Amino acid sequence: MVSLYASRQKIYPRSVSGLLSRWRWALVWLTQLVFYGLPWIGWNGRQAVLFDLEARRFFIFNFVLYPQDFIYLTGLLVISALALFLFTAVAGRLWCGYACPQTVYTEMFLWIEKQVEGDRSARQRLDQSPASLHKLGRKSLKHGLWLALSLWTGFTFVGYFTPIHELAGLVASLSLGPWQAFWIGFYGLATYGNAGFLREQVCKYMCPYARFQSAMFDRDTLIVTYDERRGEPRGARSRKADPAALGLGSCVDCTLCVQVCPTGIDIRNGLQYECIGCGACIDVCNDVMDKVGYPRGLVRYATQNGMENGWSRAQMLRRALRPRVLVYAAILGAITLAVLGSLFLRTPLKVDVMRDRGALARMVEQGRIENVYRLQIMNATEATQRYRVTVQGLEGIALAPRPDVVVEVQPTEVRAVGVSVQIPPGSATTGSHPIAFDIRAIDQPDLGVTESSTFIVPR
Repeated sequence: MVSLYASRQKIYPRSVSGLLSRWRWALVWLTQLVFYGLPWIGWNGRQAVLFDLEARRFFIFNFVLYPQDFIYLTGLLVISALALFLFTAVAGRLWCGYACPQTVYTEMFLWIEKQVEGDRSARQRLDQSPASLHKLGRKSLKHGLWLALSLWTGFTFVGYFTPIHELAGLVASLSLGPWQAFWIGFYGLATYGNAGFLREQVCKYMCPYARFQSAMFDRDTLIVTYDERRGEPRGARSRKADPAALGLGSCVDCTLCVQVCPTGIDIRNGLQYECIGCGACIDVCNDVMDKVGYPRGLVRYATQNGMENGWSRAQMLRRALRPRVLVYAAILGAITLAVLGSLFLRTPLKVDVMRDRGALARMVEQGRIENVYRLQIMNATEATQRYRVTVQGLEGIALAPRPDVVVEVQPTEVRAVGVSVQIPPGSATTGSHPIAFDIRAIDQPDLGVTESSTFIVPR
């Protein structure tokens, strides 16, 4: 029997310190302070960021968005995609190595694992040791902390869709609804499984980005690179030995670059799709170079053209401003400005005009012709607004029984109002005629919209 699949070897990443490691942890802190802290911030008497699916309202600080504002979500997705293309073209998998949730939560889980079980060699010895109370206690504590963090993550995620203070009360009283309990459990279980067990398998086998990243790379993309001309032939030696006299390169073959890699690859074998660009191997190799007294940079961020031509760092960075990068940056900047400008300049009032299909047109007293409409007024502000509704477009056209209608709409409320529009006899020919409704806030005359519709004159 020949197996077509290699069994997975568990990876025990060694802890590392250095500049890139500090950057990675800075982004862990930044992203998680935003994620865990944002739902607890109050704003105008409510949660600062809340996606109220039941009421179909989405609160983002001062903005109140409705499903009709879906275009902004589309813009956000386009901006995210273009930013990913730009960063990848410039410096490879920066997103994967520093800000991807899979990387961030794996770092957090590994930190917990290190605090409970020790560093790499201690974890290996513990896993290989026979069952004992000590081993059971360590494993139980680790998984208990993992589960606590995972459930808190699931709770915070649901807190973006259910007011988090209300959600906390439901959890404390053990009265969670079925959907709330399901999503807390589902998101918590996903965090626990992905960051605790799957880890690098998500990056290597499940994430599609690893498969199509090569389409966004070129020979001037900064990637984690091993300087083969300087490092080979590799081999162990004493610190006082002269590598040139021994016919050796700068690589001392300590394999620490492999031990710190979260995906378990050997960067000395060249660019591999499993590499997430985290730079852990750079930090540990620089540390080794410092200890043996060699120059840093045996493993570093560099480009393929730069390595082949012996370019300096400045020369490689200048090549980063190549046409494709400039095009990505220009498009990203234009779309970002357009979306932000549209968002800040949007009118916080939306009106939909619908004709009453049960009575398209009819004759009323004094021979006047009447059409009936339904106005759906959405107040996208967090203050009660009084709107005056008028109509124009035909001679003598007016609302009935009064020439204007005043409608009061509560904060973030959607209110439907029926209105009748009449014209005098003989003021328009038979057929369909364009008209316009003007809806304007009484206290804020600059807040208003004009919506077009049609008026039908029967034969």
